[in-house]
Amino acid sequence: MNGDLKSAPSLLEQTLQLLSDCSDLSHLHLPLPQIDIIYFGHLVSSEALRKDAIEPFNRKDVDLVATLSQSSYMIKLQASELVTGILAGNIAIYYKNRGYLHEAYAPESRSIQNSETESVINGPMDSFTESLSTNLSLIRRRIKDPGLKAITYTIGTRTGTTMVLLYLEGLAEPAHVQKLSEMIEKLDIQTIYDTNTLVQHLTPNKLAIFPQFLTSVRPDHMADKLTSGKIVGLLDGSPVAFSAPTSFIEFFSSPDDYYQPWVVASAVRILRFIALFITLCFTAFYVSIVTYHYEMIPSSLLLNLMESRNKVPFSPLIEAIVMEMTIELLREAGARLPTKIGQTIGTVGGIVIGQAAVQAGITSNILIISIAISAIASFVIPSYIMSSSIRLLRFAIIILAGLLGNFGLVFGLSLIMIQLSGFNMFGISYLYPIAPSNPIRWLELIFRAPIQILTKLKKPTTNNPNE
Repeated sequence: MNGDLKSAPSLLEQTLQLLSDCSDLSHLHLPLPQIDIIYFGHLVSSEALRKDAIEPFNRKDVDLVATLSQSSYMIKLQASELVTGILAGNIAIYYKNRGYLHEAYAPESRSIQNSETESVINGPMDSFTESLSTNLSLIRRRIKDPGLKAITYTIGTRTGTTMVLLYLEGLAEPAHVQKLSEMIEKLDIQTIYDTNTLVQHLTPNKLAIFPQFLTSVRPDHMADKLTSGKIVGLLDGSPVAFSAPTSFIEFFSSPDDYYQPWVVASAVRILRFIALFITLCFTAFYVSIVTYHYEMIPSSLLLNLMESRNKVPFSPLIEAIVMEMTIELLREAGARLPTKIGQTIGTVGGIVIGQAAVQAGITSNILIISIAISAIASFVIPSYIMSSSIRLLRFAIIILAGLLGNFGLVFGLSLIMIQLSGFNMFGISYLYPIAPSNPIRWLELIFRAPIQILTKLKKPTTNNPNE
């Protein structure tokens, strides 16, 4: 029996065995006090390693028992617990077959910079980074309220990614916090790297085209959502945060709206809703009237349209689909290429291809104008994810308009409204405050009321139309 005990591997040996073949693992042995230190150098602070793990134990007069009994050194009895701590950026200290963890997590991270995906005209210029602690500090810097609560989760059986839910006590609905917390705890996934992937796992309507979580890289936007009674989620390793519950109207608001005079901001918001209908219907309406409803075209314009389409060998539907796909190819190429090259490809490619297509008789110049206006209108929508969903639906409406005329156009819009009306999260309609109607909330979400009125409306979003 004694021989079996002696042959059992020590806690240090078990840890090294679990972390075998990790060439980036650092192992220090201090012979004088017989202490071993294990850590990943790229995860821990070199200053903390020197001051808290090497210097205190590398002295002849050190009282090891008293030092390791301090609260900053957490004793662990299992090798698996020590390995988990090491992978999380802690320093593991081994003494007399006992293991201790000391927190020293300080990986290299990107500095706070301007957002490239959500441009800022007026207002704060900072944006979230991939560091969870940095993102939390950006929120805490703006909301100095003891009611700002944080719940921490670990997601992903392999990645062990840390996530934090934030909410303001007294503003956020407790039932919403509880429901979202249960959804996160039920996640059974191995890997998670980004917030945009996380919200896809949390989306209640898996087949929905429209996004059901509002995402943003701007801390001022998320701070505003918190003060409106929303719940905000931050994921370690991702510069994107999400808020919930959300509505369709919120995707057409921008933080810049609150940094401009209310008249200007309200006009811009109305322009965004007009752009929504333009990008959805403009090209589809062209296809519809050219194919079935010539009587709707003014006589002065009809002659020009007939001359423009005289040499086009394709039907308006095929013509529109081909040119819309060309625009999407140019848009995708411009987004994936380096910035300067992408801008050149988008501008020069659109002009050259459009002009060449008209001269070759492949398409009409009026259709080129229609598609260009629709493409420009899609850029007015602040949310890239919502803009992408609407661009996808535009193809479906064009096809319906090409097959059924104006009836197909109206039918397509009706299907979209039916789908939007069927969405809800935590019992709140996706079309709130339009359905159920709450005219008071229109001053905050559809228009942008003067700041004095707006401050009185800052309270949790509910489904009660009497509020």
